[in-house]
Amino acid sequence: MTEPLLEQEPAFAADVLGDRLDVARQFTQNLAQHGEELGLIGPLELPRLWTRHVLNSALVAPLLRPGLVGDVGSGAGLPGIVLGIARPDVQFVLIEPMERRVAWLNDQVDQLELSNVTVLRARAEDVDLETPLDQVTARAVSAFRKLLPLTAPLLRDGGELVLMKGANAEAEIAAAQKEMRKYKVTDARVEVLGEGLTEDVTRVILGTVRG
Repeated sequence: MTEPLLEQEPAFAADVLGDRLDVARQFTQNLAQHGEELGLIGPLELPRLWTRHVLNSALVAPLLRPGLVGDVGSGAGLPGIVLGIARPDVQFVLIEPMERRVAWLNDQVDQLELSNVTVLRARAEDVDLETPLDQVTARAVSAFRKLLPLTAPLLRDGGELVLMKGANAEAEIAAAQKEMRKYKVTDARVEVLGEGLTEDVTRVILGTVRG
């Protein structure tokens, strides 16, 4: 049985990552080389590593503002490491409880010289940050209503949720009305990114935390 080949870099990668493309290439190669053995990605992900994972994450970069952004459940560094590459003007803290994944994330921060990224080993519900976050991201972690208790408390008043979701994002908002009231989330909406560039569009739930 032949090993799956790494997906060829899509042409639109340069549009999304600009002058940070070389760093993203290095991260993608690192993930392709070590991701499966470290349990970071599945054995079938190499043929879609760029479109489904790296660029899918990078499309979120324009939604971020200079400030402090947390990534809950960073895992392989999707989206945290990718966003740290794409937005060197933003400070990131990657929150991940599993030791081997934390080791991987720290290794990538060092290798890629990401001075704007720090890694915190913790479960999101146990995090006690000195400075509240301006924005918080998460990808493929949990349903929106279950994510809210893990993410909203980490934000400052007026901070923003930027949560990557699947095709059912609108339904997830509808199912989370009780939790949104509890955690004072307003203006929840879905934004679709990458239309016209890729079939693997990125859906993001945005929302503001008040009080």
